[in-house]
Amino acid sequence: MGNNKYLLNFTPTGLIPTKEMTHNVPVEPREIVEQVLDAVQLGANMVHLHAREPENGQPSYRKEIYAEIINGIRRKNKELVICVSTSGRCCSEFEKRSEVLELDGEIKPDMGSLTLSSLNFNKQASINSPEMIKNLAGKMLENGIKPELEAFDLGMINYAHYLIRKGLLQAPYYVNLILGNIACAQADMLSLGLMTSQLPEDCLWSVGGVGDFQLQANAMGVVSGGGVRVGLEDNIWYDPERTRLASNLELIERVVGIGDAMGRRPYKPAEAREVLKL
Repeated sequence: MGNNKYLLNFTPTGLIPTKEMTHNVPVEPREIVEQVLDAVQLGANMVHLHAREPENGQPSYRKEIYAEIINGIRRKNKELVICVSTSGRCCSEFEKRSEVLELDGEIKPDMGSLTLSSLNFNKQASINSPEMIKNLAGKMLENGIKPELEAFDLGMINYAHYLIRKGLLQAPYYVNLILGNIACAQADMLSLGLMTSQLPEDCLWSVGGVGDFQLQANAMGVVSGGGVRVGLEDNIWYDPERTRLASNLELIERVVGIGDAMGRRPYKPAEAREVLKL
């Protein structure tokens, strides 16, 4: 399993896109499950899930909704690597953010997202205090759930090294390098090179891009030997001119096409499990 294969981390829903913004975003558990299973057929080997409240489509932390989504996926596909969000953008209390990490048995997630510092997005802040990060990492360690580390700049990678020294993270590590956010590292090769040069030993990584930078960041991930994070969570448009809305499956197909041209293809889900030691 050399460098000709890569992790393809699918982000179907996120916190921001609504049906009003794009009819293509899956919001209900049934829709999310369907799109995830279709994405696997195209090459996705990991999924980064966000739950939404059924009555209003608002972001949800509730483990029952996550359980319904995970159950729907696992009934048809037991190999796909499933990651759940512990984002602080929809709630700030540890009990709510960590509730999904209590799922067990058949519906236990493989991974949980862990943003490595606070940061500003265009219109809101994502607050992740040192105590919150350590508590979430501790709960994941306790429950045998691997953190999906999210780094938006160099300092966040430094914080990953700190968590490793504290014994809160176990190798192999997995990091999403998310580029192009207004207040963080930008989507250029120098920024990506600096960030990858600082990653810990025994680390797998994917590159995602915010908004218009998604395609650029994904291509950089493929070209530089890493993986890709892709989906409507990060960008709802197909083209930089924003003339047409994208679908999740189109975004995946485009990335897989870039990989094919470079002689690289996504791991099968079972291979992804193996390299992540899940």
